[in-house]
Amino acid sequence: MQTENPMIADFVKVLNSAAGTLAGLGREAGETAREKAREVFGGFDFVSREEFAAVKDMAAAAREEVETLKARIADLEARLAGQDAGQGQA
Repeated sequence: MQTENPMIADFVKVLNSAAGTLAGLGREAGETAREKAREVFGGFDFVSREEFAAVKDMAAAAREEVETLKARIADLEARLAGQDAGQGQA
């Protein structure tokens, strides 16, 4: 037969109560941290991954078009230089 020591029972109750309080404080701290993060990062203008990918594709297409136009201009300048040289001999 086991006798229950009231002092030990009270100590266990205090420990259980403290554990519950600490757990509650931990949850509250986590919620507060998440709320603060939302406040801080909510003010920034972030773009979505889809928007970034779309702009990246547009920039790549623009670069390709610029290279094509540079080649055409170089070709036209070469033709013009050839015509000027041909007219100067006549």
